[in-house]
Amino acid sequence: MGATIILINLATLVCLVLAFYKDRRKARQSLYEAVKAFIRILPVVFIIIILIGLLLGFVPKELIARIIGEQAGFGGLLGVALLGAVLHIPSLISYPLAGSLLQSGASVTAVAAFITTLTMIGLVTIPLEIKELGKKMAFLRNGLSFLIALTIALLMGLIL
Repeated sequence: MGATIILINLATLVCLVLAFYKDRRKARQSLYEAVKAFIRILPVVFIIIILIGLLLGFVPKELIARIIGEQAGFGGLLGVALLGAVLHIPSLISYPLAGSLLQSGASVTAVAAFITTLTMIGLVTIPLEIKELGKKMAFLRNGLSFLIALTIALLMGLIL
């Protein structure tokens, strides 16, 4: 895992150096916009991290394992998939949450369902989808995405 992080950061640094080499003004402007965006989302990220910390601090590992662990069965899988479909958490935050859930006794299948539904289904954005794609297409896309997310989760559970 450490080597991957080093490789990603090194590739990012190389791209940044190349951007400065090609056009210093545009690269500087891009960095300025990136810092502004980072500062803009920082409060939301902190709130989510605090909520996750409180959740994992106050909810016993045994309860997490019982609700979304191996013994929870398909009901636990369906529940966490629905939760992932409803929540609107940035992917950047969802991955550490997934790791914490795994360490707390959640099954790989449940965590995979949570992550895939979180990223593939947009119940929060469904009004926009209906406006742009039409009601039938929006519901079809989200319904198929939900079924595909469950399939991915079950496959991940079998593989891992």
